[in-house]
Amino acid sequence: MVLAPVSFKRPESVLVVIFTAANEVLLLRRADHDAFWQSVTGSLEWHEEDLLAVARRELAEETGIAVSAGWRDWEVSHQYEIFPQWRHKYRPGTERNTEHVFSVELAARVPVTLQPSEHQEYVWLDWSKALSRVTSATNRWALATLGRERGVV
Repeated sequence: MVLAPVSFKRPESVLVVIFTAANEVLLLRRADHDAFWQSVTGSLEWHEEDLLAVARRELAEETGIAVSAGWRDWEVSHQYEIFPQWRHKYRPGTERNTEHVFSVELAARVPVTLQPSEHQEYVWLDWSKALSRVTSATNRWALATLGRERGVV
């Protein structure tokens, strides 16, 4: 278990790509960065070690979607530079975050309930539109990789 002051965020997170059997992708627009579209993301709490549990928690917190089936742990992680405007949330000197990739396939669209402090808007898009709208490179990689596997990219 990693111990650190609760006042700082842990520089480790999950990315959850949500998509339907009809190849629609759910994207969310961040509340604190108007032009930033993404899949569900969220930091691990200092006491958390079960990555799938974190992915499920973040999906439920950010969208209201709670599902137990259709999950995939990609067993892939990426490191990326934390935007300077968000580094104050982390221990001084922290510049990189480790992100673990997950996805969940839904049978069809489901109702989405956003957490207004995190996201302003959501949209279901076909794969190519989602790829062109998503902001982060790691999110784009996950969408492109999964899209190729599904034969839609």
